[in-house]
Amino acid sequence: MEVALVRWIHLMAGVMWIGLLYYFNFVQVAALKDAGADGTAAGITKHVAPRALFFFRWAALVTWLAGAALLGANFGAAFTLQPGMAGIGLGAWMGTIMLFNVWVLIWPNQKKILGMKPASDEEKATARRVAFLASRTNTMLSIPMLFFMAYGWQHAGVILG
Repeated sequence: MEVALVRWIHLMAGVMWIGLLYYFNFVQVAALKDAGADGTAAGITKHVAPRALFFFRWAALVTWLAGAALLGANFGAAFTLQPGMAGIGLGAWMGTIMLFNVWVLIWPNQKKILGMKPASDEEKATARRVAFLASRTNTMLSIPMLFFMAYGWQHAGVILG
């Protein structure tokens, strides 16, 4: 696939992923608290959150796969932070940690929270905390990850296409 198309896919999927990450952390968390207080949270937890989580997790995977494709033969050099590839490599590592958080920590716990998977009240409370912390970690990592992604495109651009 042409580098420009893969870069476009990486960028667009990344915009969706990070946009939804910010939506969850800056809009939905507060909205659910308010909606829980007035009994209207079911609309969010039944209809909005599952759909948003679907796009969130698949956008994360597409972003990571497209980024790996852009690295191509430089994948190993980036992930081992070789000279000339350290900037993009740092961004790739942060993206990898964030992808792990989405698929291993956030999504399995959200299934419990949203009632998509049976869980006791105690398990749901633990799931809320784990998902919250993983999501906040991703929010914090997203800022330097975006910096290093842009830095890497600029400085490793000759290597990457």
